[in-house]
Amino acid sequence: MGDILLKTLVPGPKSQALMKRRAQAVARGPFHATPVFIEQAQGALIQDVDGNTFVDLAAGLGVVNVGHCPPSVVSAIQLQVARFLHAGFNVTPYEGYVELSERLNRIVPGAWEKKTLLVNSGAEAVENAIKIARAYTKRSSVVCFDHAYHGRTYMAMSLTAKAKPYKSGFAPFNSDVYRAPYPYAYRWPTTNEPEQVSRECFAKFCELIQTQVGAENVAAVIIEPVLGEGGFVPAPPSFLQALRSYCSEHGMVLIFDEVQTGFGRTGAFFASQRLGVTPDLMTLAKGLGDGLPIAAVTGRADMMDAPGEGGIGGTFGGNPLACAGALAVADLFEHGSVASHSQVIETVLEGRLAEWFKRYPVIGDVRGLGPMRGVEFVKDRFTREPSKEAVQKILKHSYENGVICLGAGTFGNVLRFLVPLVISESQLNEALDVVERGIQIL
Repeated sequence: MGDILLKTLVPGPKSQALMKRRAQAVARGPFHATPVFIEQAQGALIQDVDGNTFVDLAAGLGVVNVGHCPPSVVSAIQLQVARFLHAGFNVTPYEGYVELSERLNRIVPGAWEKKTLLVNSGAEAVENAIKIARAYTKRSSVVCFDHAYHGRTYMAMSLTAKAKPYKSGFAPFNSDVYRAPYPYAYRWPTTNEPEQVSRECFAKFCELIQTQVGAENVAAVIIEPVLGEGGFVPAPPSFLQALRSYCSEHGMVLIFDEVQTGFGRTGAFFASQRLGVTPDLMTLAKGLGDGLPIAAVTGRADMMDAPGEGGIGGTFGGNPLACAGALAVADLFEHGSVASHSQVIETVLEGRLAEWFKRYPVIGDVRGLGPMRGVEFVKDRFTREPSKEAVQKILKHSYENGVICLGAGTFGNVLRFLVPLVISESQLNEALDVVERGIQIL
């Protein structure tokens, strides 16, 4: 018998009742990938309020990388709860903030002295990274990329590419932001060969700066080394290396947004390590706290010290509970089996998705880095017309049959896998069997 156990139709009666209460009490804006209300979770399994057990392939939007409620993380939080809940690092500082900063300075790539700022969310980390870059360079312009997602606050939203639902109705956005093409090989207009896409895309990046901005005005270039919401597209290492060289030559700060790719999501601590390119600043969140609200900007000490005292920070940034949990998460990566097990997950996903590509013409592309994998659905492989409808049907079939997963992509036609990195091989294959049956009945 597998781990999926459904006692009711999904959604069950208790989840349906709670969804009615939600409609009356909660703003319309927050979306739901499933109509299921969670009761408890452990590892890669979620139990809903109706007693149904699901295999989780979404990890809370790529957050619970070390699984739901790992005992060591829970214990660290409980110990901190008994000491103090909040102090405010700006009022009475505490060791946890310093210790976590020291840990991040050590594990984040870069052969230079580093410093860290702790904040509450990925969007807040992005906002502060831009502030730091502008303070350091004394310049104002920022270059971002097509298909990017950097968050929902105003600078982060200005950097995000997709209009609906993230930007529609919220204009005007921050000025002095310029958007360059991303090397999305599957949808590149002239070729799908990654190295040629990399060369052509970088040429367009240079043209944008030369004709619209001026290199002397650019404070920062910010990029996701693997697109997250944009569809799980890894940037070719050659493209990232070209950006690295260009930014170094012209005095620009190179920022990697590793909010979704960080903490084991791509099979290494950070995607930049697998891709072989080191940024000046890195934004982190999601997997850093395994569910606790914590994020960070970590990077070159001279850049991090550019803002004056009091120029960056906040009331809840680096909350003591979140710091305690994040330190326990880091221990699991550095001293546990999470990193090695992620290679097993990568092998299973890569093999299963490759087989799906051979069998099902509705799949146009499979891709990813490490265990971070995406499947792009199309109406026709020749025209590559996106099929958002296919993804919506698969998601519905999946949760109705005990598997929670997510869509993604600029066109909404990518099925993404963000599995907890502690999922067992049998749990993963059981869940993938359910998803595949959803593909078969399209």
